[in-house]
Amino acid sequence: MSATQQSERSPSQLLGVFCVIGAGAAFTTNDMVIKWLSGDYPLHQIILARSVIALSLTLAILVPLEDGYRSLLSARWPLHLLRGAVVVMANMTFFLGLASLPLGEATAIFFVAPLLITAFSAMLLSERVGPRRWAAVILGLLGVLVMLRPGTGAFQLAALLPLAAAVFYALLQILTRKLGTTERASVLAAYIQACFIVVSGSFGLIAGGGGFLGEQAGPQMTFLLRAWVWPSAGDAAIMAALGALSAAGGYLMSQGYRLSEAALAAPFEYAALPLAVFWSVVVWHEWPDAIAWLGISLICGAGLFVFYRESALGQRIALRRPMPRDR
Repeated sequence: MSATQQSERSPSQLLGVFCVIGAGAAFTTNDMVIKWLSGDYPLHQIILARSVIALSLTLAILVPLEDGYRSLLSARWPLHLLRGAVVVMANMTFFLGLASLPLGEATAIFFVAPLLITAFSAMLLSERVGPRRWAAVILGLLGVLVMLRPGTGAFQLAALLPLAAAVFYALLQILTRKLGTTERASVLAAYIQACFIVVSGSFGLIAGGGGFLGEQAGPQMTFLLRAWVWPSAGDAAIMAALGALSAAGGYLMSQGYRLSEAALAAPFEYAALPLAVFWSVVVWHEWPDAIAWLGISLICGAGLFVFYRESALGQRIALRRPMPRDR
């Protein structure tokens, strides 16, 4: 590949990175608001309201800006549905964990996902990941183990939920990379929001009356199964704002992983972690303790090392299979 070709591709790689950073900020703010609402509304009611707004904005603004509505008639709809199912599971497990975990710590555990994306990129996309980055993946998993604190009185089963979400999320972004070779970011975002609406709406029809909630249910099951209620005007406006955040975040994240190699873009998602700690402190006055900070440091350190290796090798790696500039 010539130097001219490389210089033509580089701006799209950089734009993909900025898209991922912006998406992380939108999603972290979204997480904070959902945790704040979790004491009054069931999870799937919040997700349904959010997704109706997000899909409406995506169809009204984002799809026409790209290829138009004909692009929604994708021949790869089975892969879209699989991606939608994976993101539903990622969101459900993460938000259920938020019902009883501090936002900063749950987000830190979840942020092993970019390292898992790096690993899955090698295993599923045949992207080159060297031994140093494999060592970083192991270091990040060690950080998760520190935060889980197995065998101690501080261990919570709920802490496994953000870890499960991280696995689903990593698979989501690998599927995004596969679909991104042919699909626009607005189409990727539209299919995900449609899947949220179908799943959440169906859940509301089946369990929205609250009849499945037992008297001794913990915070996770209460958040999942409590009866749906009509929101106040203020809370309805907040749910609508969640939809705008979700639409922006979903579009930016899909665009980011379309424009950049998965192993290059993934570490930049860590920009959202300081914001999660900020919201946790400001809204709930929950400071991570020393052990949590150690785990956070290991996870972030591993992610930053992966970024360092990608920046050192990335021109060659990122451009091996570049995304077309007009996609």
